[in-house]
Amino acid sequence: MTNPRTALFPGTFDPFTNGHLDLTRRAARLFDRVVIAVAESTAKGTLFDTAERCEMIRACVKSMPRVEVVHFNDLVVDCARREGAEVMIRGLRAVSDFEFEFQMALMNRRLARGIEVAFLMPSQQYTYLNSTLVKEIAKLGGPIRGLVPRLVEQRLRTRLRPAPAATSPGKKAGASSRAGRAGRTAGAGGVARGRKMSAR
Repeated sequence: MTNPRTALFPGTFDPFTNGHLDLTRRAARLFDRVVIAVAESTAKGTLFDTAERCEMIRACVKSMPRVEVVHFNDLVVDCARREGAEVMIRGLRAVSDFEFEFQMALMNRRLARGIEVAFLMPSQQYTYLNSTLVKEIAKLGGPIRGLVPRLVEQRLRTRLRPAPAATSPGKKAGASSRAGRAGRTAGAGGVARGRKMSAR
């Protein structure tokens, strides 16, 4: 019998989005075994620690028998070797992703020539989606339903629940409400601008 074809899907997954879930499903149709590798990446300042991210992802993929979840804190190619992976899965959402992913793929090829990189495109409705954007929207109280699995949405709401705004005694409730709406609108614009800058 031949060994099962194993693909490694590495990332920080802070948090795991519906785009990540979509790519996992696509990879599971192509490979016998898919290992989601969660990077500790403490320098990046993650919202959820490694154990929390792994636990949430396992809950999200529990219906997929071919999918496993591990964590790593070393080179991703070393993690791939430990798991017996011949392929690393990476998602390409837009042309802006390609330059960075291409650079990383070439470096990983230099580090481990026996491991290939396969680029998968997510479904059209997830091409704009990334974890940073989801966190910024959640922090500002915006709607994130449909962007992340329900469990992840609940955890995000709990972790990022905004403190109630204090109202000055002399202000009218209507003025406070209008100010809040204006602040959220300005915040949404900030999110969009941040995404555009990071894409470059």
